[in-house]
Amino acid sequence: MLLLCSNVILQAQGITSSQLLGQILDSKGEPLVAASVKAIHEPSGTIYGVYTRDDGRYNIPNMRIGGPYKITISYIGYQTKTETIQQLSLGQNFRLNATLIEEAISLGEVVISGAKDELMNSDRTGAATNINKAALESMPTIGRSINDFVRLTPQSRSSSVASTTGSGVSFGGQDSRYNNLTIDGSIFNNNFGLSSSPGGQTNSTPISLDAIAEIQVNLAPYDVRQAGFTGAGINAVTRSGTNKVEGSVFYNFRNQSMVGKNAGANPLIITDFDVKQIGLRLGGPIIKDKLFWFVNWESERRADPTTLTAFRDSASRNSNTTRVTAKDLDDISKLVKEKWGYETGGYDNYVNETKSDKGLFKLDYNISNGHRLSFRYNFLKSTRDVFISNSGTVTSGSNRNSINALSYKNSNYIINNDVHSYIAELNSIFSSRVSNSFSVGYTANRDYRSSNSSVIPLIDILDGSNNQYISLGYEPFTPNNTLNTDVSQFQDNLTFYLNNHTLTAGVNYETFAFDNLFTPTFYGQYVFNNINDFKNALNGDSVALRRYALNYSALPNQELPWATTKVQMPGAYLQDEISLLNNKLSLTVGVRIDVPIFAETALRNVLVDTMKFKDENGNIVNYGTNKLPNKQYMFSPRLGFNYDVMGNRKLQVRGGTGVFTGRPPFVWISNVVGNNGVLQGSITQDNTNTRKYKFSNDVTANIPANATASPSYNLALIDQGFKFPQVWRNDLAFDFSLPQGLILTVEGIYSKTLNNIYYINANQELSTGNFSGDDSRPYFPGIDKSSTAKTNASRIYDNISDATVLKNTDKGYSYSFTTKLEKPLTKNWSAMVAYNLAEAKDLTSAGSIALNSWRDNKSVNGNNLPDLAYSEFDQKHRIIAGLSYKVNYLKIASTQISLFLQSGNQSRFSLFYSGDQNGDNQSGNDLMYVPNKASDLSFNDLIKKIGSKDSVIATKQQQIDAFENYISNNPFLNDNRGKIVERNALLLKWLTTIDLSIVQEFGVKISGREHKFQIRGDIYNFGNLLSKEWGVGYRINTNSPLNATNVKDAAGKPVYTFGSVSSANVWQKPLPIVEKRATLDDVWQAQIGLRYTF
Repeated sequence: MLLLCSNVILQAQGITSSQLLGQILDSKGEPLVAASVKAIHEPSGTIYGVYTRDDGRYNIPNMRIGGPYKITISYIGYQTKTETIQQLSLGQNFRLNATLIEEAISLGEVVISGAKDELMNSDRTGAATNINKAALESMPTIGRSINDFVRLTPQSRSSSVASTTGSGVSFGGQDSRYNNLTIDGSIFNNNFGLSSSPGGQTNSTPISLDAIAEIQVNLAPYDVRQAGFTGAGINAVTRSGTNKVEGSVFYNFRNQSMVGKNAGANPLIITDFDVKQIGLRLGGPIIKDKLFWFVNWESERRADPTTLTAFRDSASRNSNTTRVTAKDLDDISKLVKEKWGYETGGYDNYVNETKSDKGLFKLDYNISNGHRLSFRYNFLKSTRDVFISNSGTVTSGSNRNSINALSYKNSNYIINNDVHSYIAELNSIFSSRVSNSFSVGYTANRDYRSSNSSVIPLIDILDGSNNQYISLGYEPFTPNNTLNTDVSQFQDNLTFYLNNHTLTAGVNYETFAFDNLFTPTFYGQYVFNNINDFKNALNGDSVALRRYALNYSALPNQELPWATTKVQMPGAYLQDEISLLNNKLSLTVGVRIDVPIFAETALRNVLVDTMKFKDENGNIVNYGTNKLPNKQYMFSPRLGFNYDVMGNRKLQVRGGTGVFTGRPPFVWISNVVGNNGVLQGSITQDNTNTRKYKFSNDVTANIPANATASPSYNLALIDQGFKFPQVWRNDLAFDFSLPQGLILTVEGIYSKTLNNIYYINANQELSTGNFSGDDSRPYFPGIDKSSTAKTNASRIYDNISDATVLKNTDKGYSYSFTTKLEKPLTKNWSAMVAYNLAEAKDLTSAGSIALNSWRDNKSVNGNNLPDLAYSEFDQKHRIIAGLSYKVNYLKIASTQISLFLQSGNQSRFSLFYSGDQNGDNQSGNDLMYVPNKASDLSFNDLIKKIGSKDSVIATKQQQIDAFENYISNNPFLNDNRGKIVERNALLLKWLTTIDLSIVQEFGVKISGREHKFQIRGDIYNFGNLLSKEWGVGYRINTNSPLNATNVKDAAGKPVYTFGSVSSANVWQKPLPIVEKRATLDDVWQAQIGLRYTF
């Protein structure tokens, strides 16, 4: 049965198991010492047993999740009591107290069977959510991703359920990469941070849902054993074998015929695709009651035919036909085959494939009643065909595959994401007073690119007018592109049970090693002005290239320029869990210390050692490229509590306060190791009339004889005192037990940033003045300058393009207020509804590349002085609701319907100027000022050279009038006249989607064993199936309606233009800021599945 979503997280004993605890008394209320408490996990026959201590208390830790459990409590001379517990949830402390009666008073054994209320429980403290096996098997999902289920947490901000990994799920306004995902306790993140989870680059899920028994999401666990995150800890535990051989096999499929065609008034062109998923799970005993096995395997295949085609004749032309002729493509393919023996591959009507295979093997060994060992291995092997990158073209925005250009199949690349993960855990109960849990694990991620092309340079051929036309050769960012990640870990928790105290002392040790190799244009790039130049060069003639580019290793003997980052993170912690006031009050008090230690893997650039940069305040600072952060001691004290106000679990108050220490995406550190000016050299020359570069299929032909680093380069640096992300998180909640089994929760969370990140460019000159007028922000030395003069004026050192520095800040916060009403499972149905109001602010929401993270931040006073503003991960309003209902009939059949609704603001965004407004040599980063009247701003005539004459397309006054009208017609702009628009101040409009799953099941018994056959349908955005107007989101048309000219007028005010000039020399005014969109996420999508279970 389905427990749709419940906040059943209690004070977690561990991330892979559960605990049974309580107190045994006699009829006079006196503790019974050495009473026997035995628990049997009935499916596996696993036996757990302890004796009560001096105060009658007992603890059985590290118990297998699931059930049912038969509990037997006995004492000589007293009646034996038994109870059945149907389910132990992941991380749950199940409190079972009992009063035994003397045998002389009782006639015989008393048996009590029932389920305990998991929501109103003394061990609940911080906000959290459990998703059990039944929910995993019935909730709507198309991508079969963990992300589809953790969105059940009200405080989450999720991407589309239709995607497999998407951009991840953020919690509490934190970067999704600040989460910590563990599988059976093993660290299972994409620790480098290029995607939200392993397999993200191939759109693959890292583990099969069929392998998972339960998922736990913790936002504020005040147990210091849980760490490694400032967003959320997401813990998943895999299934195990039992005494019965059980298994299941399934097949899912979907294609373009199972997708909606209309997003409101906008028709959606759906290209052909085909997705097939197949998988199985199987488990059973090797030795009954002793040794068990479980295996799982899943495979997915997706085929996406290309849509763009070459031009062959007018009769066959359609909207996907490019201007590139099949004759030109065939001629070039034939020529390179004849001259070099190079195979280009096709150019249209081929298929891009995505392949994913994953598997898991697990052993569980009951060594004895007090010692249990488990071992799990799982793997992922996935690939995805990807079109050649559009980066590095000579004309900005000119794509290599578009209606104007085509490339060949062998110029594409294949991204590979492989994972191998191992974890072993030994749980021991030494006595009624001492237990221990030890785990050790290793995970290897291998992310790399491959290509079907033989090794030749990339060749871009233009159309004679500086526009992209045909591309062939080796994809420019694929040579040697490799990232090897190795993570090792061990953890040991020793627990002592002393009367009403549970004391835990623990240590953990983690190591992370990253070997990153990124060598763009390592095989060279030739850009020809036209096809004839290319043909002539192929025949050996000397021609002037539009561009030649080459990166090469600057290390001795052309060694590959690996960037290696290594960090070890030892940790230790102490904790006391205290039960007071006859178990009405529970306290958890603990402290944890983690110590990140970086290995000295970065190379030294002696020239940088002598450079005097400036920080954001103008102070002279020195940096070394070989200097990674010093050792930092990260303390995390925590206090959690739960108080049963009336002593009957009708009202409980819970919460806590404490510090949480996470890990950064280690790509931020790798940027420092890899961008030091000594690993690689480069050549980039446009219009090569003065120096001729030999055109050859030999990729080493133009490497300098004595290869050295380039004289000009960019740097990524880091502050020596840099600390890992850290927040102080506070939680207060009230749980009310209402009639009809309803549970009402009101909860507030406030998180204060202790350590987050931001970037400065230490090679940027300070501002030199302020604009006049209402928008009196500072301007920089590049104002009123253009081209090289502007660039050089903005830099301290002309040969250093940028020197970004990663630093810490304590500015930032987030809060959320959540109200949730839940009806746990009763008579085949369950339901819940929740509303979350939230706000999150930070200095920057950083990406993966240091320079881009600094450059793309939006600011008022320059990017070295970012303002505290709304985070990209903020979602102001979110409503979720779920309903599941199951009907059994004919004794052999059932139908289950599950619905999930989510509604809220889609995302935040900023308004900024196009171009450079303040002369800091950066475009598109200056936040927009909304004038009281458009005429308060200074405009230039909008001019375009037509022939030899400058023609005015729009006068100053025309632009003023049009901009005034633009402001008046936008409620947000109209309400914010006279203000600079804060970063991410705008909210995309409200979006509501409903997802549906229907499961039809038939069962039959053969030789006493039940066999089930299932037909399942999942529909994402089900509302759009009912009405094309429902479930349609919004997109940003333009967030830079004004163009900045980098010029001040005579009065010292910045000068703008409004709109642009079309190719037909017509004034084009900016589109409305937001409009309804038409993407796959805005229409219904369906998937059909078949399953057999025994």
